[in-house]
Amino acid sequence: PGSTHICYCHSPMRYLWDGYSAYLRGMSPLGKAVFGLTSHYVRNWDYSAAQRVDHFIANSNYVSGRIRKYYRRESAVIHPPINTSQGFLADSHEDYYLAVGRLVPYKRTDILIEACHQLGRKLVIAGDGPELKRLKKTYPQSVLFLGEVHESQLRNLYAHCRALLFAADEDFGMVPLEAQSYGRPVIAFGKGGSLETVVGSYDPIGQRFMAEDCAFTGMFFREQTANCLAEAILSFESCEEVFVPRHIQSHARKFDTSVFLDRMRAYISSVLTAPSDAENSDPLEPGKSSLEVFTPEMVKANQILQCSSCIAE
Repeated sequence: PGSTHICYCHSPMRYLWDGYSAYLRGMSPLGKAVFGLTSHYVRNWDYSAAQRVDHFIANSNYVSGRIRKYYRRESAVIHPPINTSQGFLADSHEDYYLAVGRLVPYKRTDILIEACHQLGRKLVIAGDGPELKRLKKTYPQSVLFLGEVHESQLRNLYAHCRALLFAADEDFGMVPLEAQSYGRPVIAFGKGGSLETVVGSYDPIGQRFMAEDCAFTGMFFREQTANCLAEAILSFESCEEVFVPRHIQSHARKFDTSVFLDRMRAYISSVLTAPSDAENSDPLEPGKSSLEVFTPEMVKANQILQCSSCIAE
């Protein structure tokens, strides 16, 4: 009572809403039966809990749309913080494409491998996960698997790659921005958060874009298939010279941690000073408002990780 509840939402629980069918397919018969019986009640609870939030902040426009669809609530959009200060521009790049991240099915690393195998391109993968053994067995010589790498090694991989390949449908996706902070272009699946973090084209960028003026930071592919990605790689290679590293890096810096903090402070300040917040006056200190920032991580089934802090102004 007397506090303002702000929820920074990474996504409504996907296993209850838009990802329900996909999660169900991955369960055992017993798990499907139990989940099918209980999910309706948990979904109702989740919706009810969302109505107790005073203000939603979504981590992307993509997630904002989900909040509107499933919770019937509007939300501000403040992108997550990316540490772009460590990014540097290498004098030259090497002839390899890079993939970074956990090796789990929804990341669709298999698409990246198949596309590079079709084209005879070198692919380096930095990351570990449950898919590693299967991918190594299926593609023993088509790709260099590095597993988990040290931060300094990852920085060099980013800085010297030809481009980053990204096939996941992410709520936001930090990896493309990390690559761009090193001035490297991104070839990404054209759905989800990538549409907000990459300035891209689905087709080869025409010569009318002079390299010094080009604002593009990557390319998109329309379908989550190896063939479609292979076409995008060829399109990228046909106009590779128009991507200017310093312009790409400049774009990434718009998502820096300092930008996130400035936007959060401004948003919190606007909420605290809004006339309607007189109703939320702290009873212990009349005239002051108390603000509770509540950040739920709703990723794993049957688990909600909550972290809350109270900020008094």
